[in-house]
Amino acid sequence: MGYISEIRKFIGSRPIISVGATILVVNEKREILFQHRSDTLDWGLPGGSMELSETLDEVASRELKEETGLVADRFELIGVFSGPRYYFRYPNGDETYSVINLYRAIDVSGKLEMNDGESINLEYFSKDNLPDNIEKRAKALIESLGDKLWNLHNSFVDNS
Repeated sequence: MGYISEIRKFIGSRPIISVGATILVVNEKREILFQHRSDTLDWGLPGGSMELSETLDEVASRELKEETGLVADRFELIGVFSGPRYYFRYPNGDETYSVINLYRAIDVSGKLEMNDGESINLEYFSKDNLPDNIEKRAKALIESLGDKLWNLHNSFVDNS
């Protein structure tokens, strides 16, 4: 059971501040990896909340592996995002104000795999072919970054 789940036992669904990492995985075509989420049925970016004693880099590494099966040699901090645009209400009623530490995964390897039940699908999308139903916080990140998002360099290692 995770830190947030433990807190929820005491405070219920009331709003909390959650700190976490969201990861941009950019393939060789400069497409961004999205996960079709099983909880909200929309498309988001891989990531999740920090657990006790973790560093943010460890959060990024753990969440990337759990949600996508991929591994990155390192992570580059793109920015920290917070405020009303990053408020979220989950289908179960839990409310959170997210403090998102957005990372770009560098030197990514592995095979896409859905390991933790949080995804229905994993798919890369280009700037001109984004899914219609993007999760609210992911959409805010995309809008905040603008063209900078689509000018990120290749982050994959050729495993062939």
